[in-house]
Amino acid sequence: MTDVDVAIVGGGPAGSAAAYAAADRGADAVVYEKGVPRDDRDGLGPDSTDAAGFLDYWLDVADIDFAELPEDVVEQELTGAEFVGPGERVVVDRTGIESDYDHFGFTFHRARFDDWLRERAEDAGADYETGTAVKDVETELTDGHEHTLHLGDGDTVTARYVVLADGPQRQVTMRVLDDLLPDDRQASDVLNPREANHIAYQEYRRFPDELFDPDSLKFWWGWMPGETAYPWVFPNRDNVARVGLTMPIGLDVDDFDAAEWRLLRKDDDRIPPGRVYIRRLLEELYGDEYDVDEDFPLVEGHGKSKSTETYAISSTRPIESPVQAGIAVAGGAMGTTSAFHEGGDHVAHRTGLLAGELAAEGRLEEYNDAWHDAIGDELRRNVAMADVVGDHSPDQWDRTIRIAREMLAASDSGKIISKSNARSAAGGLKLYTRYRRAKFRYRKGRYAQLRESDYEL
Repeated sequence: MTDVDVAIVGGGPAGSAAAYAAADRGADAVVYEKGVPRDDRDGLGPDSTDAAGFLDYWLDVADIDFAELPEDVVEQELTGAEFVGPGERVVVDRTGIESDYDHFGFTFHRARFDDWLRERAEDAGADYETGTAVKDVETELTDGHEHTLHLGDGDTVTARYVVLADGPQRQVTMRVLDDLLPDDRQASDVLNPREANHIAYQEYRRFPDELFDPDSLKFWWGWMPGETAYPWVFPNRDNVARVGLTMPIGLDVDDFDAAEWRLLRKDDDRIPPGRVYIRRLLEELYGDEYDVDEDFPLVEGHGKSKSTETYAISSTRPIESPVQAGIAVAGGAMGTTSAFHEGGDHVAHRTGLLAGELAAEGRLEEYNDAWHDAIGDELRRNVAMADVVGDHSPDQWDRTIRIAREMLAASDSGKIISKSNARSAAGGLKLYTRYRRAKFRYRKGRYAQLRESDYEL
């Protein structure tokens, strides 16, 4: 006899959503979260690190009602986003995707968001074991499926279903899936964090009144080398902004011409660390009139530690789960989050909801089809866009941003990406065709790099 119905590894958005959905349907659900200390949270909880923003339609993808979010979770409601190239820029005031939410999007406090998700799950009847790491999971398939979780304190627990939601580091996920795959098709080959993730770094800085823009996200494309590598500014409360960046792991500075990239220097003997990139960004933007340390001070009590945080973002294509073994992989662990749009709490939350709901109802074999139906359009867009711009040079980023601006100006229907809009911009039809061809390659779920049929059960 099992100890719990649904055991969940990881207490981030995917894990907490799974716990809520399972408990709300009467299942005995337990979350095992190793927990990390943070300057902006009392006690232990999930790592809670990303740029923490939602676009309008992401609420629908996540299946979250904005009215249910506590006031202290939401930092700023947004009217748009600005994309800045080396010589071009565009201000985008709509996503072009239908949504019930009235604004362009909002920024939010990630640690408070995770705490709210946990409280919601506990109110539904789920249990949390915070400070408890899962070291391994053994799966027995002789008669149905049963799982034994080996915990860091030496205890074990058995479960009928397991939801793996241990984020983009996915250390437990890789071990569990490798045991269910042939030797020549290992999950660790396609999910290894060193190869399948980007690294992100951000600082919490207070901006001068005249420079703080509470209404807009800002991104700089073509300023630093690497596939989908870019700095950003996300506005929070009280003139505090998250100033950060994301970039691939393991870049070699010798592969790039420093003269082409505004944030590289000729004497760089390696790719600069995040803190150097951020200082260079602020100095490039404001250094003629402001002192970075005095006018953009780091703010105590924010972020993970000393007003900064470093974290991983999945930059790989997603995987399907071995659902016949009673296992669902959700959120960053399965690769649904994306370095292209800086994280992905919305897709993590939705996959967690689906995994918890279907496990509680004994229908987990439907999970892969369910998440494809729910978030497939979002994943396919992101994977296709990343393919199109993956090798862009600074000049190409300028051209793409100029095309986007002209397409946006020609948009009468509200849609940004359309064939008619593309015709209005020089080079637009060529870029649009590349995007459509990339999307076509990933039709029928082909954006998933591990399929359910790959598992040996």
